[in-house]
Amino acid sequence: MEVIGRVEEKRELQRLLGSREPEFVVVYGRRRVGKTYLVREYLADHIVLHVTGLARSPYALQLRNFNDALDRVGAAPAPGDDWFSTFNRLRDWLAATPPSRTKRVVFIDEMPWMDTPRSGFIPALEHFWNGWAAAQPDIMLIVCGSATSWVMKKLLRDRGGLHNRVTGRIVLQPFTLRECEQYLTYLGIPYGRPQILESYMVFGGIPYYLRLMRPGRSLAQNVDALCLDDDAPLGGEFAELYASLFRSPDPYVDVVTALSGRLSGLTRQEIAAATGIAEGGTLTRLLTDLESCGLIRSYQAYGRVSRGTLYQLVDPFTLFALEFMTTRRPRMSWLVGVDNPRRRAWTGYAFESVCLTHIDAIKTALGVRGVLTDVSSWRSGPSSPGAQIDLVIDRRDQTINLCEMKYGSQPYAIDKAYAETLERKRTVFRAETGTRKDLYLTLVSPHGVAPGQYQHTVHSVITLDDLFV
Repeated sequence: MEVIGRVEEKRELQRLLGSREPEFVVVYGRRRVGKTYLVREYLADHIVLHVTGLARSPYALQLRNFNDALDRVGAAPAPGDDWFSTFNRLRDWLAATPPSRTKRVVFIDEMPWMDTPRSGFIPALEHFWNGWAAAQPDIMLIVCGSATSWVMKKLLRDRGGLHNRVTGRIVLQPFTLRECEQYLTYLGIPYGRPQILESYMVFGGIPYYLRLMRPGRSLAQNVDALCLDDDAPLGGEFAELYASLFRSPDPYVDVVTALSGRLSGLTRQEIAAATGIAEGGTLTRLLTDLESCGLIRSYQAYGRVSRGTLYQLVDPFTLFALEFMTTRRPRMSWLVGVDNPRRRAWTGYAFESVCLTHIDAIKTALGVRGVLTDVSSWRSGPSSPGAQIDLVIDRRDQTINLCEMKYGSQPYAIDKAYAETLERKRTVFRAETGTRKDLYLTLVSPHGVAPGQYQHTVHSVITLDDLFV
C-alpha cells in the first residue's frame, strides 16, 4: 500500500536503513497518527520480526505474545519464561540467520504495554541491545509507542543501560492540510479545500480518523456519525487518546483544558494557577510530554527574554472534543447546528489553531521560508485599551509580520472599525516594544479579503490555497 506524504520521515528511515552501523530507532507520536503503518509498509521488505504489545494486558500475556511471534518465524524452541530468556531466544534466532547485506529489521510495536510492573522488561532489553545487537551492523531495532511519557522516560531520557543508545528518533506528527488532501483523494472522498480545512479543524490531520469517513457523505454527516451521534466510533476517543499517551492522563487533560481557554497561550504560572499543579519538575514533565506529542507548542512571548515562555494548545481534535464531545458541554448535531453560537465561536479558535500548525506554509506564502525568523505572540502591557497579536513573525530582514487570522466562508470584509483596530494594534506594538523594524499587517483568511475602502489596511493576505503547500 502507498505511504502518503511523510517525506522527511521516509528519508530518515532510508538513511538509517542504508547505514553501516547497528541502529536503535524510536518512533513515537500520538495515538492513531500512523506510526505502525509507516514502519510496516515502508520497511515491509526488511522486517524479519514484528510483534505488538497488548493493551492493558498482564505480564504473562505479554510474554506469551512475544514468544508466539518468535514461534511464527521459526525460532528454536526455548523456555521463554521471563524477558531475559525471551530476548535471548530472539538473539539466538537472529544469530543463527546468515548476516544480510541490508538491514534486518526487528519491529517491536507498542513497546510501553510490554513493560508491566516488576516484569524486568527494560533490563532484558538493555542486555539484548548492549550485549549483542549493538555489535551487529545488519540489525535495525525499531521500537514504537504511543505512550509518550514512557518513551521519553525509559528510552530517550534514560540514565541507565540505555543512556545514549538510541541512534535515531522519529516523532510522527499529524498530516498537513496538503497531506490530508492527498489522503482523502486516495480514499475516494472528493472534498474541496474548504471542506478539507473544516475536517482538519475537527480531526486535526489524523489519518485513522480520516479513514473512518465514508465516501458519499458530506463532511457534516461524517462528523455526526463519527463523533456526535449515539455510539459514535470516536465518541470516547478523547479519553482513549490521553490514556494511550500517558500512564496517568488526568493532569495532562487538566493542562490542555486550561490552555483551551486562551489561544495566545498561558505562562507556566498561569497554567499552575488554572490547574492547581505546582510549578516545578512535575509541571515541566507534563509540558514537555505534551509538546513531544504535538498537542501543544511552546514559544517565547515577543520581547520577553526571561520567564516569557508561553504554551499553546495546537491540537484541533483536543479543542473540538473539549468543546463538543465531553460531558462539560451538551452534544449537538453538526448537520443542523451550522448557526449554533458555540460552533461559530469554535470556528475562529479552531482556524487559528490550524494556522499555528502551518506556520511554515504561512512563511512560504510570505516569501520568507529561507529567512531566519522568530515566531511568537504578543500581549500589550500598560496600554489601555490593551492589544493582542496571536502570531508575530520577526524576520532578520528588518521586518515583522503581525498576523491576524479570520475564518469565514466568504472573502473577509474589512470595515472601518476593524481597520482602526488593526492600526491601533500596530501602533501599540511599536510603542511598547520600541522596535524600529518595518511592521506589516498580515491577514490569514481562507477566501482572502473582500474589495472595499479598507482592504489595503493589510499589507499581505494568506489564503486557504497558501496553507496547502
